[in-house]
Amino acid sequence: MRAWVIRSTGGLERLELAQVPDPPSTLRSTDVRVALRAAALNHLDLFVVRGLPHEYQFPHILGGDGAGVVAAVGPDVRSVRPGDRVMINPGIADYTCEYCRAGEHSLCLSYRLLGEHLPGTIAEAIVVPEPNVAIIPTLQAPLSWAEAAAFSLVTLTAWRMVVTRAQVQPGETVLVWGIGGGASLAAMRIAKLRGARVIVTSSSDEKLEHAKRLGADATLNHRTQKVSQEVRVLTEKRGADVVIENVGEATWDESLRSLRRGGRLVSCGATSGPKVGIDLRRLFWYQWSILGATMGNLAEYREIVRVLGTGELRPIIDQVFPFSEAREALGRLDRAEQLGKIAVSIAE
Repeated sequence: MRAWVIRSTGGLERLELAQVPDPPSTLRSTDVRVALRAAALNHLDLFVVRGLPHEYQFPHILGGDGAGVVAAVGPDVRSVRPGDRVMINPGIADYTCEYCRAGEHSLCLSYRLLGEHLPGTIAEAIVVPEPNVAIIPTLQAPLSWAEAAAFSLVTLTAWRMVVTRAQVQPGETVLVWGIGGGASLAAMRIAKLRGARVIVTSSSDEKLEHAKRLGADATLNHRTQKVSQEVRVLTEKRGADVVIENVGEATWDESLRSLRRGGRLVSCGATSGPKVGIDLRRLFWYQWSILGATMGNLAEYREIVRVLGTGELRPIIDQVFPFSEAREALGRLDRAEQLGKIAVSIAE
């Protein structure tokens, strides 16, 4: 089959469209083979290309998010059958460890992500465990393949941050950094569903205007404005109840300065760098909660799929690239030109 791979880490020039072996033809009892129709990009794909601190099996297939048609199932699969239109949850647990048995699959001792630890979705086919596929909900205006592919990773991540970890309540103020990204957009929309007031940031006035149209209550250009000062103004000096962080080094101090006493900061990423500092005296004096979040569990995934089926949380698509132009698609993501998700069409 054809797939976009890297044979070594480095820059985007390492990406190549190659012929690779098909997924195993003999399925395990609960495996599902999916003929992929579209994949969606995440910043993780850029980190993978540049090199992460774990072993790669080259050639390594990129891509975490995907959607397609079930081609075959193992003998014990009951939830889907060949011909079903499905989207893929890219977080693969072993479903047997103590965390999995407790329902916390993203804390699994063997937790792995498609496109990072395992072969990914920018390919013509993939095999995943049955719990990692969900039938695409039927909507009055059907989801495109690109929309279905773009849903899982960022929506699940944002749901865990906003709902499970931060436990955002109606009337609270939530600050979301970098509204052009898919996870940030999803976090904003989920916080609005929870009845929160949402302040968003971007370095692009165009993206901020679009965010207003999507429901943002206030917008800040973090290139020209001091975010923490503006948040204090917008909250009558109180500060935000919750800060949604995925940037890391570049925004960490401003995130903390934006928090109210007793506020919660939730982080799911470190796109600008992983090393941050904190004055512990401020941490305990202001009684902040600093929370980590990675992906989510199966119950959370079922819930976001249910919400999607009501017509909410439909992915915002920035641009769809043909399969042959996946390198150009990653280049657009790398330049931070997107507002929403970038997708790659694999087959009709």
